[in-house]
Amino acid sequence: MMLIDTHVHLQNAAYADDLHAVLERAASAGVRAAVLPGGTLAEARAAVTLAERFTVEPCALYAAVGIHPTDADTLTGNALTELRDLARHPRVVAIGEIGLDYYWPGQPHRSWPCAEPSQQRKALAQQLELAADLRLPVIIHDRDAHEDTLAMLAEWVQGEPDRTGTLHAYAAGPSRLTEALALGFYIGMDGPVTYRKATGLQEVARQTPLERLLLETDGPYLPPHPHRGERNEPAYLPLIAHRIAEARALPVETLAAASTRNACRLFGLCLPETENP
Repeated sequence: MMLIDTHVHLQNAAYADDLHAVLERAASAGVRAAVLPGGTLAEARAAVTLAERFTVEPCALYAAVGIHPTDADTLTGNALTELRDLARHPRVVAIGEIGLDYYWPGQPHRSWPCAEPSQQRKALAQQLELAADLRLPVIIHDRDAHEDTLAMLAEWVQGEPDRTGTLHAYAAGPSRLTEALALGFYIGMDGPVTYRKATGLQEVARQTPLERLLLETDGPYLPPHPHRGERNEPAYLPLIAHRIAEARALPVETLAAASTRNACRLFGLCLPETENP
């Protein structure tokens, strides 16, 4: 069984002391490749550096570059120029993690600066334009901003069938799934689908067409059961695959093969066992 972790932050300091061991465990679990999204310029640079370093073994790494919505106020003209330059690197496969997050600006006890929704919408529009210019897919973060996120994406894809991406850690629920799928986007599923009370996510896992499903850990965040409270890592991706396969009454090998084909198609990956996906 071969898997691709389509969203994991391996450039995060949480992996600084044992990254190679993390990648070895990933490979042993069948995770052959991973996409590392950037949320700041520093994270984007670090993702590219790791993607240059690990091109095949033990796990092939690819980068995405973008400014996370909570840091949208840092997307200056110079920053956008640097993102464009980074995005031209051959190991960069997407613009992301970009999007809208209306949760954090409303938290009164937050101890760090956070871009306001108006700044986030401006940054999202600029980065969607960048993705269109470079013909790259996008990795979308949407937290408590479903209405605006889907509306902006609908405008972006209108009349442009080649514009696509993934709704990372999809959280808009079954009621918005038809609208999300109508965009032509893929649906990213993470560790919370394994939680006993996550019935909405499990329904999304059942309803999403197999050809539009992606698997991701979002490590070091969102660890699946039974690892809640621990650092997440790509080796836990099979737990997510097994839970979704169970929800769909499918062999896990069928689910894994489909999600791998989807990742290769969306991000233009070409692993030895997945040529011509």
